[in-house]
Amino acid sequence: MTLDPKKKKFILIGSIALGIMIVLAVILLLVKTNSNNDEDELGTAELVYWGLWEPSSVMQPLIDEYESMHSGITILYSQQTYTNYESRLYTRLQQSTTSSEPAPDIFRVHNTWIPKYYKYLYALPASTMSASTYASTFYPTAVSDFTAKDGNIYAMPLEIDGLVVYYNKQILAKAGVTEVPSDWDSFIELAQKLTTKTSAGKITQSGLAIGTSSNVTHAVDILSFLMLQQGISLVDDSKTTVTLNTTKVESVVDTYTSFALGEDAIWDSSLGSDLNMFYQGKLAMMIAPSWAAFDILQSASTIEFGMAKLPQLAANETPIYYSTYWGEAVSKNCSNPKAAWDFINFLAKKEQQQQLFSNAAKIRAFGEPYSLVELNSDLKSNTYLSAIGESASQMESWAMGDESFVKATLNEMITSIVEDGKDAKVALKEAETEINTQLAETNK
Repeated sequence: MTLDPKKKKFILIGSIALGIMIVLAVILLLVKTNSNNDEDELGTAELVYWGLWEPSSVMQPLIDEYESMHSGITILYSQQTYTNYESRLYTRLQQSTTSSEPAPDIFRVHNTWIPKYYKYLYALPASTMSASTYASTFYPTAVSDFTAKDGNIYAMPLEIDGLVVYYNKQILAKAGVTEVPSDWDSFIELAQKLTTKTSAGKITQSGLAIGTSSNVTHAVDILSFLMLQQGISLVDDSKTTVTLNTTKVESVVDTYTSFALGEDAIWDSSLGSDLNMFYQGKLAMMIAPSWAAFDILQSASTIEFGMAKLPQLAANETPIYYSTYWGEAVSKNCSNPKAAWDFINFLAKKEQQQQLFSNAAKIRAFGEPYSLVELNSDLKSNTYLSAIGESASQMESWAMGDESFVKATLNEMITSIVEDGKDAKVALKEAETEINTQLAETNK
């Protein structure tokens, strides 16, 4: 019997529809199965996350997205205040090893802290990200900074940052200068040219904030940068012994402090802080990380400023810049470290970093500079972050461990030389002894 053409068409359409429904059902089953597998693999957890710079409005949309993919995981985010953050975090981590005192599961650590913190951290599992993938994903400084002496990686950066030169465009323009010199000698010559004084020798406009510690916010970072430029290795492989009492280090310290001493000084300890002098239009150039731009935009919106890469020594074939930034880490006592690291890895991916940047840019001029090498071109094209983008691949730092103690000691050393007239060699020897005594305990 021959079927009516209309009936044949109806049966054909019905068969196709049925086939589509079967395919969709299979797809939905596979998606559900994969989702269940992910949930089974990560288990369940309620993870406490201490953030630092970002409010919930920036972080929560990404947290919600992650939780929607992993129904067994809950992320409890809170933005911490920077004041006493390091001491509060370290105390909590210490106490959690010997008591039931709660500590955050996920938190931010500075790139110089790992020698002090790694014993309280859970290392990045290879199943989350291999060391080779980490090295190709992030900048070299992150590999060096977040790898402990046991060879494990203990933090993952969601940003990259470092020192750059801030310059007052109006002051430079009056001197007929449009850009900051890229070599150190020309940079200092410009700083001297832009420094003005009264007949009595009092500085009324400084070309560069450098040479002291009491009124130069990032004095130790700048001094560290100058030492790295000279090829000085500041800490040994054990991360417990610094070497400061050498002729080479003394020479760098003499160079740094000389900018605030004598008739040729371009800065001195009687001036206001570098930021306040910059706000007032009395400072041509200063050295700081990218986030100082927020302070300037908020407190001195009429100042036209630019940001440039750190100047380099002409003798160095390869540029060296200085990194100072943060990474996310996981507590050693975290109830579900695999889930914690999976969440951090989720935040570090391209789409999530772009979303975080976009969220932050709604409340300030720009978000945290991308830590991913693949997003470097985005940094270079950003008005405020181009210098960071151009510097990132050649940034370096050094493993202080107990950063707050090391910086306080070196700041005191600088002050004793500039303000108290102490001999640099004596000051360096004393600082070396104090720091090594401390690091023998905190970095062991």
